[in-house]
Amino acid sequence: MNKMKILVTGAAGFIGYHAVNALTEEGFQVIGLDNINAYYDVNLKYARLSDAGISKNDIKHGELISSTKTKNNLYRFIQLDIADRVALTDLFEKENFTHILHLAAQAGVRYSIENPYTYIDSNVVGFENLLEICRNFSIKHFVYASSSSVYGLNASIPYKETDMTESPASLYAATKKANELMAHVYSHLFSVPTTGIRFFTVYGPWGRPDMAPSLFMNAIMNEQPIRVFNHGNMQRDFTFIDDIVKGILKIIPSPPSNNIPYEIYNMGNSHPVELMDFIQIMENTTGKKALLSMEDMQPGDVRITYADTTHLEHDFDYKPFTSIETGIQKYYEWFVSYN
Repeated sequence: MNKMKILVTGAAGFIGYHAVNALTEEGFQVIGLDNINAYYDVNLKYARLSDAGISKNDIKHGELISSTKTKNNLYRFIQLDIADRVALTDLFEKENFTHILHLAAQAGVRYSIENPYTYIDSNVVGFENLLEICRNFSIKHFVYASSSSVYGLNASIPYKETDMTESPASLYAATKKANELMAHVYSHLFSVPTTGIRFFTVYGPWGRPDMAPSLFMNAIMNEQPIRVFNHGNMQRDFTFIDDIVKGILKIIPSPPSNNIPYEIYNMGNSHPVELMDFIQIMENTTGKKALLSMEDMQPGDVRITYADTTHLEHDFDYKPFTSIETGIQKYYEWFVSYN
């Protein structure tokens, strides 16, 4: 068994579910943590957990349960909120974690406009709790999810890690930028090794129902109109989930070796897709025509996301590579089987 023992927060989430599967397949010992909040349909979260061998009926808040799909307690799960500092510390006192993969966060750009406190509790308070734990329990590497949204109103394309990120367009983006700044403080003052990954529009099987791929696929399959913001004049750097997980697996065992052990990487496909082209690929894949409802730009949105992945390629000889056509085909196949 691999000596690394990894806490994966947000384990019932989209990226968390896939990361847990990949890590246990590699033989890492994993404990997944999630508060299973109701931001989107909890049935999808329970379905992800069930697929990983964690039955909904066995889940009791604050109690560790073992997956029925892994041997030697390779994967265990606990329902817990990262904002609960006492319970979190208690977990670390009992389990000798070596690494943290922090994927838990209150997600969604538009939701942050209506529910600001939820974002501060999860994305700022919860993040600080984990940083203090890294400091007190000598965690070897803290890898956390940042977001392409930190680039905000930055007009320089493609986005480079060295670009200015002082003009976020949403509170969600501001909390992710705050995470990067907080991590830097702990890397600088306490030599906590931290790596932030700026994800670019991740999609694929088991994806979040509040994101464009799921909303569009659902609408097309059910012959309902798609809300097309900014009248289709949008581009997104859609990145397939398998590519994201491969990148994460390369990063976790490799803490930064700089004087200040702090690093940030873009992880995106580096091929922005026009929204109307994206819809057409979905039409071609499903064999159905989309009904379009053209709407104005939404507050908090940006027109384009585009990752420069030179830094990731230089340090890990890796970049996401799955084409949008291949990714949407795989997503469609899962969508049909799940629904």
